[in-house]
Amino acid sequence: MNPILEMRAITKEFPGVKALDGVTFDLYEGEFHSLVGENGAGKSTLMKTLSGVYPYGTYGGDIVIDGEIRQFKTIRDSEHAGVAIIFQELSLVKELTVGENIFLGREPSKFGIINWSELYQKAAKLLQDLNLPIDPRTPVGNLGIGQQQLVEIAKALSQSAKILVLDEPTAALTESEVETLFEILRKLKSRGVGMIYISHKLDEVFEMSDRITVLRDGKTVGTQNAGDLTKDKVIALMVGREVGDIFPKTSHEFGDTALEVRNLNAFDLDNPDKKLVDNVSFSVKKGEVLGISGLMGAGRSELLMSIFGAWQGKSTGEVLVEGKQVSINSPSEAIKNGIGFVTEDRKRFGLLLEQPIRDNMTLAGLKKISGAFVTHLSKETVAARGAMQSLKVKANSPLTVAGTLSGGNQQKVVLGKWLLTNPKVLFLDEPTRGIDVGAKQEIYSEINKLAKEGLAIVMVSSELPEVLGLSDRVLVLHEGKLTGEFSKNEATPEKVMAAATGNH
Repeated sequence: MNPILEMRAITKEFPGVKALDGVTFDLYEGEFHSLVGENGAGKSTLMKTLSGVYPYGTYGGDIVIDGEIRQFKTIRDSEHAGVAIIFQELSLVKELTVGENIFLGREPSKFGIINWSELYQKAAKLLQDLNLPIDPRTPVGNLGIGQQQLVEIAKALSQSAKILVLDEPTAALTESEVETLFEILRKLKSRGVGMIYISHKLDEVFEMSDRITVLRDGKTVGTQNAGDLTKDKVIALMVGREVGDIFPKTSHEFGDTALEVRNLNAFDLDNPDKKLVDNVSFSVKKGEVLGISGLMGAGRSELLMSIFGAWQGKSTGEVLVEGKQVSINSPSEAIKNGIGFVTEDRKRFGLLLEQPIRDNMTLAGLKKISGAFVTHLSKETVAARGAMQSLKVKANSPLTVAGTLSGGNQQKVVLGKWLLTNPKVLFLDEPTRGIDVGAKQEIYSEINKLAKEGLAIVMVSSELPEVLGLSDRVLVLHEGKLTGEFSKNEATPEKVMAAATGNH
């Protein structure tokens, strides 16, 4: 049987960077083929080449579909050849309905007039085929992220895709939504759709894959049957080294209390009577890593945002930095008082993607680095270069545009930005979300190093092993309330999960 897709010796260069270096990849009908590698390995670049985002002429090598060399000049060319790609960032228009999104740009019409009943009829049938109980007339903005992801898949299938590319599709899904997605993917597989799956979640990769291809530094390391591999083998291929204990051995010496929070409440923006954070009090010492755990919607991010002055709704309570009560009503006041905040969504809130690393890294501490009245670009460049070296940011220079970096390197730039403000307390909200194993280890080592240097760290993470592996103490939230507090030795997955589900 011949493959439905062959990518032969694909090479792609950006200024100063060879993103793909002779990569080969193939896919068979009805196959689930995972593509894994560290951030920056070239996975997304390879798929953007396949989908026409990078048009023919901007890369080297051949794309062969059904035995025929294809030269896509646009995304639409790729779609016409049966390729559909679902990117990590959803491309739906929130103001339009589910049906309008599915057929956007391809609405059934006669004499230029859209046939709405036919559009919604087709959309309903498509959703029914996928066992998705969603009304096609519902505005997409009213759906949760998980359902929006499934609408993206319905949209892809409306184009009769025979090659479906999924880039980190479960990053924002709950366990039940992931299971729904996998049921749909199994059904598509049985219909002969070939799937290319990009994910850092190796449990999912091994659950679903027929074959696994590993990329490293823009090259193909190899392709093997999933049954012939283990997670440890895949990680070793991804990072080019054997992986021992992921979390650094911690032994932090605590100093005085750096931050104390008393009776903090944060109220819902849409429903001012509803508390999202309910009377929470805690403290963190210099040199301590305080982990905050809880299920989605427990109030973890809202807690950090309220302390930092970034919560848009009403909040009450007291905040003390190094024993002194402070009033923080805006992020700039938080920065003045020595608090830094690596936010959950680095692309929306952490980075200016079109700007160079230098401007991103010096933004929050500009007055300290460059001066209060006149900016000194040379001082900024020196500061940024020093932070890049310290954090091992892989980029040619401080003038490299932040948006061209891999996720792991972007996260290091955000971390560097806050470290250049010389904070007393650093908030980390999901510090390794969407980051590969190798970059995670580097971030973990940096967190450990900062704590040893005496920085107080408050870390929110949805990954329980991360919370348990890095924290000196763990707080657990459930429905806005503090339901558990455990020392490093007391914190077990069972105890933390019991507190997170309100069964403490």
